[in-house]
Amino acid sequence: MSTIESITLEVNDPAAADRFYADAFGMTGQVRTSRAEAPTSGFRGYTLSLVVAQPGNVRALFDAAVAAGAAVLKPVAKSLWGVGGVVQAPDGAIWKFATSAKKDTAPISRAFERVVLLLGAEDVAASKRFYADHGFAVGKSLGSYVDFETPGSPIGLGLYKRRALAKDAGVPEEGGGSHRLVISSAGGAYTDPDGFAWAPAAQTAAA
Repeated sequence: MSTIESITLEVNDPAAADRFYADAFGMTGQVRTSRAEAPTSGFRGYTLSLVVAQPGNVRALFDAAVAAGAAVLKPVAKSLWGVGGVVQAPDGAIWKFATSAKKDTAPISRAFERVVLLLGAEDVAASKRFYADHGFAVGKSLGSYVDFETPGSPIGLGLYKRRALAKDAGVPEEGGGSHRLVISSAGGAYTDPDGFAWAPAAQTAAA
């Protein structure tokens, strides 16, 4: 079964991006950065989520991200499914903080339980087949949304219709150029139907 080992964000200033992720999220290992200036505009076609245990942790991460320089896309708010908020990091990556819990039951912290990468797909069914052929086991599949099983992986993987993903993030769906994202796994190098690049784990670790 395929999994994600890490992701690399291609940014203009890796040192600044590393400081942001350390200051805002206390994050090490799951997200790496590398210098790249490939042309990109608008929505890059993906979002990253930090799934947390309770609403207070959502607010703590959201506030820390904004204090570190992130732009607010969607303020923290309650919904039918829980509590969430969305920001855009200074490097351009979109981050969502979310929990299905309705109340705090432990001391508030910036701890998160899981990182989830959601890729925007023009044709969800075709992308679902592509990833299944590359060893990803389908967990949930609900029409425009697919969640893959990645047990033991530090990062989860899902697909969402591109238009719906942009709406969920609070940005226009228009965008083009580089995704500025490289996904690392043990499954080799390939590019998916929407142009997302995958690389062997050893290669991205060396980078």
